[in-house]
Amino acid sequence: MYSKCGSLSRALEVFYSIKLEDRTLVSYNATIQALSMHGHGADALRLFDEMPTWIEPDEVTYIAVLCGCNHAGLVDDGRRVFNAMRVPPNVKHYGTIVDLLGRAGRLAEACDTVMSMPFPADIVLWQTLLGAAKMHGDVELAELAATKLAELGSNVDGDYVLLSNVYASKSRWADVDQVRDTMRSNDVRKVPGFSYTEIDGIMHKFINGDKEHPRWQEIYRALDDIRSRISELGYVPETDNVLHDIGEEEKQYALCYHSEKLAIAFGLIATPPGETLRVIKNLRICGDCHVVAKLISKAYGRVIIIRDRARFHQFEDGQCSCRDYW
Repeated sequence: MYSKCGSLSRALEVFYSIKLEDRTLVSYNATIQALSMHGHGADALRLFDEMPTWIEPDEVTYIAVLCGCNHAGLVDDGRRVFNAMRVPPNVKHYGTIVDLLGRAGRLAEACDTVMSMPFPADIVLWQTLLGAAKMHGDVELAELAATKLAELGSNVDGDYVLLSNVYASKSRWADVDQVRDTMRSNDVRKVPGFSYTEIDGIMHKFINGDKEHPRWQEIYRALDDIRSRISELGYVPETDNVLHDIGEEEKQYALCYHSEKLAIAFGLIATPPGETLRVIKNLRICGDCHVVAKLISKAYGRVIIIRDRARFHQFEDGQCSCRDYW
């Protein structure tokens, strides 16, 4: 519970308060998973290696520790754990290894792993490869994964968005338009990005460019102050994250009002100085928002915890727990 609410330290306190002889597989699994989700892959791996011999790891244990290796970029350690599994690996274990290799840029190995599995790849595995292709700008792999997803009957917005983003990163705008036309013809709509933050027991939701919040004008003024302060720390907008065929100034404007930035700005004006800010994001945090959150944590002396679609990011004094690998 503590780790899922963003408090890893409390989760660890509970675990280490349990006597060694009283710890169970469930407590080890939960703690390894907590460390993994918060970006402490090396610690998750260490705890896995230190499990008592009388506790036998199960499928969940291996998923948890492989996720830790994945989020920390520990490719060799992940392969070691996978190859030494004492239970038959299932599609989720393979998926984690494919994601690990893909994030590390070892796309050929990731693809070979999918092709050599003892069972057919499912939709999630091909989506994982598509995500890796987007991350590293591999058009050929992206097109292969998109084709396989179509053959499997997948018709979700994320597939189209990832393929479109790969094309956009290469300025192939005609292909981007074709993907969008296909989305429209298949009646697929892109899920908008949104973020939540809880203040005094009330949940506040923000979407990109939101002006629906009753305090939106204060929030926008806070964003102006944020931009001023972080510019003094060397902030330059990462407009490469705006994958649209628009001008540089328009790209900078689009970046300013991402939902997580709005949630953080609201948190700054709605909570006492020094209080930890917690934000939940439905999609993966973009590179520019990640940089901005780091700089806000330094400029305002705040701890900011953002849980995106895949993991937790804890920003403190200009650094992130993910060590810029996510």
